[in-house]
Amino acid sequence: MIIYIFGIVLLILIAPLLLSFIKATKMVLLYKRPISIFQGYRNFNKLLNKENIISRESSAITKYAPFLVLSPLIIVMFFLPPLVHGSYYVSFVDAFTITGLVSLSTFFLMLLGLDSASAFGGMGSSREAFISALVEPAMVLTIFSVSLMAGNLGVGQAGVNLAEHFPQEHMASFLFSGISFFILLMAENGRIPVDNPETHLELTMVHEAMILDLTGLYLALIEMASSIKFVIFASLFASLFIPFGYGFGVLTAFLFFIIKLFIIAFVVALLEVHTAKLRLFKIPNLLGIAIVFAFLSLITFYVLGA
Repeated sequence: MIIYIFGIVLLILIAPLLLSFIKATKMVLLYKRPISIFQGYRNFNKLLNKENIISRESSAITKYAPFLVLSPLIIVMFFLPPLVHGSYYVSFVDAFTITGLVSLSTFFLMLLGLDSASAFGGMGSSREAFISALVEPAMVLTIFSVSLMAGNLGVGQAGVNLAEHFPQEHMASFLFSGISFFILLMAENGRIPVDNPETHLELTMVHEAMILDLTGLYLALIEMASSIKFVIFASLFASLFIPFGYGFGVLTAFLFFIIKLFIIAFVVALLEVHTAKLRLFKIPNLLGIAIVFAFLSLITFYVLGA
């Protein structure tokens, strides 16, 4: 149980580090002077010292929504596959539960954007709803497909099964679902080509449009939720699609898992540098590819057994 709690705390602590690492890597690749990888912690500390100012048009929803955006994601952290062998884990939580909790967090974020009574907030919320409606079915299908290949519908148990016995006979299905999930990782976390988390141009904003009116503690909670959401998706990808290093010693396994997270973050930064942001009405084409690959994974598994 101690290792279980330590793993969750460790993932929460390194969550801002991963996003700062992505930003610093992008700046290096663009031949700019990189920011410190600890900038995320500095920003969080700065926001905590700022005054909470909200719009006069806002209701009590703006005061409670940041906590409700963060809470479901914290709960999901307890349902992730174990990081090391012998650690406690929750074995019965399936794809629907994890997707539902992530969607619940997104719902409160959209509600927060609408409550600001600004044109940008409503625009960002409608765009987020549009994207989420396409992401959620693909996410359920992808995790369900991987769980079938692992022999258990529980995500935690699936991660353990994959680490102990990787299904090489289902490599084609595994590859299809991996491509689908990585597209979802980019989309759900508002990364390029779906959204640009660093822009404040009103024509392209999605996530940033919903939180323009926030500052202080409320914005700090939203930024923390964003970093935790990224670490959730990166951890699921590392546990389900790169299930190696699980059987090492405790410290070695933790170190190996963190390295996998940073490799995923580096790949995200590399893709963002070499990819242009899509127009809003081109995004369904990309997410449609994720749904197609998820279906291909299921069909290949059931029909061809590959």
